[in-house]
Amino acid sequence: MAASNKAVLGPLVGAVDQGTSSTRFLVFNSKTAELLSHHQVEIKQEFPREGWVEQDPKEILHSVYECIEKTCEKLGQLNIDISNIKAIGVSNQRETTVVWDKITGEPLYNAVVWLDLRTQSTVESLSKRIPGNNNFVKSKTGLPLSTYFSAVKLRWLLDNVRKVQKAVEEKRALFGTIDSWLIWSLTGGVNGGVHCTDVTNASRTMLFNIHSLEWDKQLCEFFGIPMEILPNVRSSSEIYGLMKAGALEGVPISGCLGDQSAALVGQMCFQIGQAKNTYGTGCFLLCNTGHKCVFSDHGLLTTVAYKLGRDKPVYYALEGSVAIAGAVIRWLRDNLGIIKTSEEIEKLAKEVGTSYGCYFVPAFSGLYAPYWEPSARGIICGLTQFTNKCHIAFAALEAVCFQTREILDAMNRDCGIPLSHLQVDGGMTSNKILMQLQADILYIPVVKPSMPETTALGAAMAAGAAEGVGVWSLEPEDLSAVTMERFEPQINAEESEIRYSTWKKAVMKSMGWVTTQSPESDPSIFCSLPLGFFIVSSMVMLIGARYISGIP
Repeated sequence: MAASNKAVLGPLVGAVDQGTSSTRFLVFNSKTAELLSHHQVEIKQEFPREGWVEQDPKEILHSVYECIEKTCEKLGQLNIDISNIKAIGVSNQRETTVVWDKITGEPLYNAVVWLDLRTQSTVESLSKRIPGNNNFVKSKTGLPLSTYFSAVKLRWLLDNVRKVQKAVEEKRALFGTIDSWLIWSLTGGVNGGVHCTDVTNASRTMLFNIHSLEWDKQLCEFFGIPMEILPNVRSSSEIYGLMKAGALEGVPISGCLGDQSAALVGQMCFQIGQAKNTYGTGCFLLCNTGHKCVFSDHGLLTTVAYKLGRDKPVYYALEGSVAIAGAVIRWLRDNLGIIKTSEEIEKLAKEVGTSYGCYFVPAFSGLYAPYWEPSARGIICGLTQFTNKCHIAFAALEAVCFQTREILDAMNRDCGIPLSHLQVDGGMTSNKILMQLQADILYIPVVKPSMPETTALGAAMAAGAAEGVGVWSLEPEDLSAVTMERFEPQINAEESEIRYSTWKKAVMKSMGWVTTQSPESDPSIFCSLPLGFFIVSSMVMLIGARYISGIP
């Protein structure tokens, strides 16, 4: 959605949208919320072992600079003066953990991504230390003890990476989620970079007290985290520092929101009970609960939604988190090779219009909400000789919708008032088959904004509204009306329920897959075995094979 060659009325605001799969920089007109230009770069994910997911923090930082430069070039081609960009907001993949050296500016290890499972044994040992009648971790953070959150990732780095241990001992280490790493680097890095985070990102670390809105000494002691390496916690909308390099040098960075909070703001869910679902690498349903922390009885998280100014009140949300949504499409492309581009999934699914009884549970990182079951693994079931790649493609899209139905049901039970429709956003919402499937499986209308970049929009709104910038009004009467596309259910409720109950059966079959760590899940076990083990094993297998074949 690019602008034509005409003068742009009103100041502009940029937004860095750093996600798990890609980085983007987008520029909006603060008076109309129109998207003027953007650039996107895909980010590599590394899988050094089964269950491990890492990214290169320097690649992420370079991708941000590249996206900013390319977007500014595109604006120049549109005769739009980049000096009109008055502020920059940052939205980021949450929980992903980085530790770097404040003297050299170098990361001390790869970023450990939110999907990473290496900390399961850490989680199990820590959980034994929490009294059954006093789960102080959940009551202070709103979060279950899980591999998902930053504290256990940071604990793993402190236990296993000597460079991190040494830097902590020598007071050189800084910790942060991706927002902290980017803001520190963009505001000067080793030359006076600002080490901060906002309340939404801090609330995903499991070290932050969501009631007092500060790092919690008891939690830090429980996880063994030195508090001096933690960033300063700020609101989601204030000037943190100025860009120190590149085409936008001197422009203030004045907005910061974890990606799901940014989408909630971008969807303008400012009223209690308003909710949105974002379809990205994972799937995240958030419902605004106002100034009150609402704790779930059905597997949802309690989290900070936003705090739009130093002196503004904090808002909370209930959240249903699904680990694998768009990631399953990437898996079909990169691992199975049944599609060449992510967009092809819609074409394949359209060819058959059904999964023909095939069900796909993409529990690659266990199951998140509402189960929180780390032992689950991905399964495809209901296969017959008739099943082909089109049916599997359709089942993958259905899986995203079924997982959303599970967290929506949980949210309806916690809130007591069922949602009458679902507001959606994110890259996957351009897939019309997915959106229609979602309406059919939820059996309520699905409503999608015509401009789907609501995550970036939310970061831009927070940046533009910051004190000292003041180019974006968040007053209800000033917010731009948004054009919506609506998808109504097209199947009967009985068919929807039958499909959903079969899905639930498949989910049950995915559980309990991983019981104890096996050699398959830890390659280092093989490295520690003596050579004689392999020689004897090979001889046993050879003798067995000869016996079965009838060879004397």
